[in-house]
Amino acid sequence: MTQVTNFETFLFISKNKYQIFVYDKDNLKNLYIEEIKFNDGIELDNLSNFLDENIYKIEKNINNFIRNIILIIEDDKVLELGISIKKKYYEKHIYQKYLESSLVELKEVFKENYQDQTIMHMIIVNNDKNENNFQLNNLNNNDDCLFLEVNFISIPNNLTFYFDKLLENYQIKIKRYMSGNYIKSYFDKDETDLFMIAYKLNNGLNINEVQLVSKSIEKKGFFEKFFQLFS
Repeated sequence: MTQVTNFETFLFISKNKYQIFVYDKDNLKNLYIEEIKFNDGIELDNLSNFLDENIYKIEKNINNFIRNIILIIEDDKVLELGISIKKKYYEKHIYQKYLESSLVELKEVFKENYQDQTIMHMIIVNNDKNENNFQLNNLNNNDDCLFLEVNFISIPNNLTFYFDKLLENYQIKIKRYMSGNYIKSYFDKDETDLFMIAYKLNNGLNINEVQLVSKSIEKKGFFEKFFQLFS
């Protein structure tokens, strides 16, 4: 069997369904998808059994180990809220510097006030019809103030601890948490594939989403394709 080396694995967890999906990034095709439906809510034993049944199958099919996974969670414990900031500045040519520092400041405000939460998504609110123009949209030209509003989507730390420990049993690290409802907000009549949209969002589909990456990842330019903030 051919070894697949460049793939992405997603695990979807809700109160009535588990799904696991593997995508071949080189050949742009699905490698594996499986699901189970139930009515008992999220239970460790049920989820563990589901992983037992599928992790080995996946690794055998792709002739490789799953080292990390993106976990998509759909639960009423997911928190969504907005935080805004208004800052005066004087030099328009260093606008990017103020924008970057303001995003970091908003992130720190959230972390300070919601210490029991893990940020899944950090999205700049853009009311401009031209979505590529969000930087100008957040600049008040009359008083030289930067007004920035960010929506945060987060999950309680006790849930991330629960899932992190469970996946550790399979020597798998959760590299990112994503919100199922946020992903589904991108559904349209032509595309309703949860995992494909999750894959695209994880790779910058929403240019207004600040991509949170770990400190261990090599630093890149802040504005390469979309924002990069280091947690």
